[in-house]
Amino acid sequence: MKDLLGKALLTYFYDKNTENLLTETSISEADELPLSYFYRGFEQMPLLEKIALEQASGTVLDIGAGAGSHSLYLFKEKKLDVTSIDISEGACKVCQLRGLEKVFQKDFFSIKDQKFDTLLLLMNGTGICGSYKKLPLFLKKLKQLLNKGGQILIDSSDIIYMFDEDEDGGRWIPSNTEYYGELTFKLQFQGETSKAFKWLYLDFNTLKNACKLQNMHCELIANGENYDYLARITSIE
Repeated sequence: MKDLLGKALLTYFYDKNTENLLTETSISEADELPLSYFYRGFEQMPLLEKIALEQASGTVLDIGAGAGSHSLYLFKEKKLDVTSIDISEGACKVCQLRGLEKVFQKDFFSIKDQKFDTLLLLMNGTGICGSYKKLPLFLKKLKQLLNKGGQILIDSSDIIYMFDEDEDGGRWIPSNTEYYGELTFKLQFQGETSKAFKWLYLDFNTLKNACKLQNMHCELIANGENYDYLARITSIE
């Protein structure tokens, strides 16, 4: 799969005047995403991200670190021991260029014999799961990576509002997916288009119920302004 995100992040690192990234989903048309957004400082971050970073503690694993903005704040401002991972080679290179020391190109499922106090999954952290069917496996692996008393800080959005509403208040949901939050994404940058990849948006109650089945507690920390929320997940065992 083309590392189009990595290419875009690296291009912006060296040339701030480059074009924006285009994102397109299975339920929406192409939309511009300014690459500067990946490089935002703490003051420019949405409230939910600020809350998550303030509540992060101990050893931290930043899953899907992107350009490393969250990791940088925790590492440089809070002086925490941060490990940043991403499947994008270009994103990992950017993290290193920006001064992060523990950066690895890998899928978090491949991590063995390591545990952390805080797992950080932001910018719709549930998206990494990909599909509703994989949610139990996703949560089980996250649980395995937690130290005793550790926490998972994760955000997502309930995208039910994006579907047409009928006269009775019901929503017209496509029948080709198991859960309405399952989307496919494509990225476009400098004339190239990525292959479609799966991405999962989860409403809070669905996440909470899935956690119960894994003997995990899911707590709502805060709601955002655009149907988004931040949750803390801990192990009951």
